[in-house]
Amino acid sequence: MMMKRLDPSFYEQPTIELARSLLGQYLVHNHLDGQIVGKIVETEAYLGAVDRAAHSFGGRRTNRTEVMFGMPGHVYTYQMHTHTLLNVVSGPVGTPEAVLIRAIEPIEGQAIIEANRPGIKRFDQTNGPGKLTKALGITMDLYGHSLQHEPLYIIEGESVDFEAGPRVGIPNTGEARDYPYRFFERDNPYVSKFR
Repeated sequence: MMMKRLDPSFYEQPTIELARSLLGQYLVHNHLDGQIVGKIVETEAYLGAVDRAAHSFGGRRTNRTEVMFGMPGHVYTYQMHTHTLLNVVSGPVGTPEAVLIRAIEPIEGQAIIEANRPGIKRFDQTNGPGKLTKALGITMDLYGHSLQHEPLYIIEGESVDFEAGPRVGIPNTGEARDYPYRFFERDNPYVSKFR
């Protein structure tokens, strides 16, 4: 597999375009136990200050959202219940936007994924944002990490046919609940079960 890391300029696309463009790219985690590679098959865009579903809605700047105000192409991790969720910071500096990585298709490192997600059926190991971080061993320690550096980065993949739909799990966000900002590879079995 070619291992050409995405150029920093890739992350400077408008957030919705970035969410679509990340589909088919490969997320790589150089884990202590070896390398894990997964094709990104589902994303969600969050448009910061103008998006009721974003943590930074209204320009909310907290310790948690601080990294979103910085350079695109960095990692915004946060915790929901017992899950760590992985986001790619997007938008110009000072515009706190991000793309949530919702699901991946494992390409390399299946044995490590199995060890991290024991007893879970293959298609259920990485078909959700909390599932994929557990499978890849991604933790809050990567908050603020640049995707230009190890251990976590994204390499060039392939273009895929995709569909769009409303985002998932944001019921109390008014009209933002219905925005078609979730993008997923058509007919990929690793996409989360929400349609």
